[in-house]
Amino acid sequence: MQSPSNEVQIFSVTQITEYIKEILESTFRTITIEGEISNWKPSSSGHIYFTLKDNNSQLRAVMFRGNAYYLSFRPKDGDKVRCTGSISVYGPQGSYQLIVTKMEEAGSGNILQMLEERKRRLAAEGLFDEANKKAIPLFPKTIGVVTSPTGAAIRDILQITRRRNKGVSVTILPALVQGEGAAQTIAKMIEIANFYELCDVLIVGRGGGSLEDLLPFSEEIVVRAVAASKIPVISAVGHEIDWALCDYAADKRAATPSAAAEIAVPLAGDILQQLDSYKNELYTQIKHKVDHSRLIIKSFNPESLEIRFRNIQQPLLNRFDSAKENLSKNMLDKIKDLRNKIDNCRTILENASPETIFKRGYSMVRDKSGRIIRDAASVSQGESIEITPAKGKISATITSTTN
Repeated sequence: MQSPSNEVQIFSVTQITEYIKEILESTFRTITIEGEISNWKPSSSGHIYFTLKDNNSQLRAVMFRGNAYYLSFRPKDGDKVRCTGSISVYGPQGSYQLIVTKMEEAGSGNILQMLEERKRRLAAEGLFDEANKKAIPLFPKTIGVVTSPTGAAIRDILQITRRRNKGVSVTILPALVQGEGAAQTIAKMIEIANFYELCDVLIVGRGGGSLEDLLPFSEEIVVRAVAASKIPVISAVGHEIDWALCDYAADKRAATPSAAAEIAVPLAGDILQQLDSYKNELYTQIKHKVDHSRLIIKSFNPESLEIRFRNIQQPLLNRFDSAKENLSKNMLDKIKDLRNKIDNCRTILENASPETIFKRGYSMVRDKSGRIIRDAASVSQGESIEITPAKGKISATITSTTN
């Protein structure tokens, strides 16, 4: 039998929790802790719940509404802050937390700084350019999903796909979505989907989580795999307020995995309704053309064809007759003008003819050498001359001349 001094003291869970609570709360009545905000969650009551973290550890914290009212800035995930308050132990859960009474900015968080620097560098390479974005197919046959096979995201996507269109199949490409090696498996699944052409559109994402949980989707290897994908990619990381760098490289960003499924999968009812609309429109157009053709054909009977032909022919014949008459008249007028010109020329020629002149009583006088005498001074007394009247010839001797 053991002596009382050697007996092991046994505590209940409540007792040891009370001891720890007393030690912590009495030791750290007022303390200032510097760290990076993560998982920032304001509640509807005005209280704010969040986590303070550094490279190795995390500390849960709460700031009640009365103190939160006096915040001089709007904190967010990734902000580096100094929180002043006290350590409190919550017995029912056996956890401790920092009750924050005062918060000050201590500079930007390392994670956000790293992400912003990476975003600028990749954007400079053109990985986020709108010109490189591909259109999401309207009627995909297969949807590929790169995510955790056991997470809520895949369950939501499967449920929405079945509800919207049972004709669309889903190919799950299982990947780690947080922790070590997650980025490599996500990038590998994207490459496999492209190499084997496993789907028409690819959803890459996961459900909500802290900034650290979503980091794999901002890793450079994942961003480059999304940008290089020949299959259109929809990025669906976290909730609407969450973001990752693969959102910028993807062809489409969805607020949640559920929203991604709604973007990727068309409603079967909408497709059928649209097809019915196209069918009705096509039927209406064909019927209109057939009715119009019937009216045209009906009007083409032998009697109406002859009338139509006469209506077309008669104006042409009238124009032909008129043109013929005008041509004939113009030709006659032209001939008449030419005849008048010829007659005038003939009259002029006849009047200028020596014969005509001789008939008027004129004669032509030549000397003995046959030269025409135009001046009395060119001949002398006793010289023989020859006179040619209209008819015959006369020989004469000059007896005298007068100038």
